[in-house]
Amino acid sequence: MKKHWLLLSLALVLTFVSCNKSDPTSIKLESEDDKTFYAMGFMLGGNLQRLSLSDKELAALYKGIAMASKNQKSEVEMAKYQNRIQEVFKSRMDKVAATEKAAGNKFIEDFVAKEGATKTASGLAYKVVKEGTGATPAAEDIVEVHYHGTLTDGTVFDSSKERGKTISFPLNRVIKGWTEGLQTMKEGGVSKFVIPADLAYGDAGAPPKIPGGATLVFEVELFKVTKAADAAKAAAPAPTPTAAPKKKK
Repeated sequence: MKKHWLLLSLALVLTFVSCNKSDPTSIKLESEDDKTFYAMGFMLGGNLQRLSLSDKELAALYKGIAMASKNQKSEVEMAKYQNRIQEVFKSRMDKVAATEKAAGNKFIEDFVAKEGATKTASGLAYKVVKEGTGATPAAEDIVEVHYHGTLTDGTVFDSSKERGKTISFPLNRVIKGWTEGLQTMKEGGVSKFVIPADLAYGDAGAPPKIPGGATLVFEVELFKVTKAADAAKAAAPAPTPTAAPKKKK
């Protein structure tokens, strides 16, 4: 938690100092340094989305950063608010996650009811778009796939299809929803997964693109399954050849 706030504070300090105006958003990004600081602040400041700050709360945050960066005396007793910072942060995150989960559950219910999808005991919902004919992976196997991942509102957060390159990985080293979902597929198949937060990134999410408690939607095409045993054999070093015995003279 301390590391998170250190990084977040750094980003906001840089943003504030670089503009040095009452309204930080009014700065014009002219130099490359301006743009660099802006990019840093935008990237790390994305964590603020999880706090759902009001304009007044955001202004108070900027004020604290400005005063500290100029070595001015704090207007509040800092020791008194150390624990309060963490409490508020957790409370806001929990609230956002709860809202996301409720919306995600409704999305899954509609997906099952309207599209005829299957819902498993874990909460994963999936629909076969195209039936495959090849091998089905086990959790330890390596799979080669194309995927397109969105939030329930359609916002794309990751897509190998958009990058134009398939990806391979051991199936047991990804989120639980993928490990379970891919095992319902066969090579050559295409499926749509709707994965609840508990099988994805949980209450923490994966900021700034995936909010806490988010339900994720994936369309996945399975190209190839490499059995774990075959992968292990391929990765093993080749035996060192033994030198042929010399002929006796």
